[in-house]
Amino acid sequence: MIHSLLARLFSYVLFGTLLLLNWKRSTVRANYDVACKWNPAVARTKFPLFYERLLCNLARHAGELLFCFPLFKRLPRELLAYPYSLGGIRFEIAPDSETVLQEMRKGGIFLTAHYGNYEAMGPWLCSLGIPLAASYIPVKPGWLNNILENRIRAVGGKTYSVNAKSPREFLRLLQDGRLFCLLADQDSRIPSALSGTFLGVPAHMNPLPDFLLKHRPETPLYICWIEEPDLRTKRIHAEKLRVGEGEAVIEAFNRWLESRIAKEPALWYSFTHRRFYSTTPDIYSCAAPTPFHLSNL
Repeated sequence: MIHSLLARLFSYVLFGTLLLLNWKRSTVRANYDVACKWNPAVARTKFPLFYERLLCNLARHAGELLFCFPLFKRLPRELLAYPYSLGGIRFEIAPDSETVLQEMRKGGIFLTAHYGNYEAMGPWLCSLGIPLAASYIPVKPGWLNNILENRIRAVGGKTYSVNAKSPREFLRLLQDGRLFCLLADQDSRIPSALSGTFLGVPAHMNPLPDFLLKHRPETPLYICWIEEPDLRTKRIHAEKLRVGEGEAVIEAFNRWLESRIAKEPALWYSFTHRRFYSTTPDIYSCAAPTPFHLSNL
């Protein structure tokens, strides 16, 4: 219970600070305008209120990242043990997700996004006995990276984050039966980036999932997210990603992510990122670049 209380107090302070600083407001506004054109239903929440909801959700999940992660690392391995209560939080597995989680223990490719309490999926999946290997880029300063890698993104004294630097390393992880995890909703600014659309806007996308599947065509693809019906309940969802005939993996993922954003747009934290900068930088003409901060956790 003390973990939840500390997380809540921290989130109040962080929310007030971010709101006072108008943190990344211009970037969020640019992406919000894009989302409103793509799905007019987003505009039902006027921008000032949407911005506050986004910061409130972000601050709440940052508080849980700092104070509640030990709970996720102590969750039971057996699926039959759920629902399970710990530290004032009820942890649940969504219906029809048990079979998929069982299959994830055999490895594969797991695509995720800056959506909801996405960081909490790492320790939860590891607690379930899933051999997670989450790709990440080291952050600065170094002391923050050490905390993220060795204290937060670690279960049982072993980190589940991987700084793989070449496609061969990623293929080796799959060969070893690991579940390779990739944040797939970022603006890809490498020469081999795939071209497509996201939220109705031209977007560059990470080519790695399609590369891996080309060399390991039988590799299963998974998506996963945490639903929060209320502030005291965490419900994990796991599904197989369905890819259509001739469709790129990342395109199928984008369609799924768009469906989540349409339902709860203020839970997609890439509103704080310049997601479309490589294709349409003009929409961020009033948004100055901001160094790494909590939105990247």
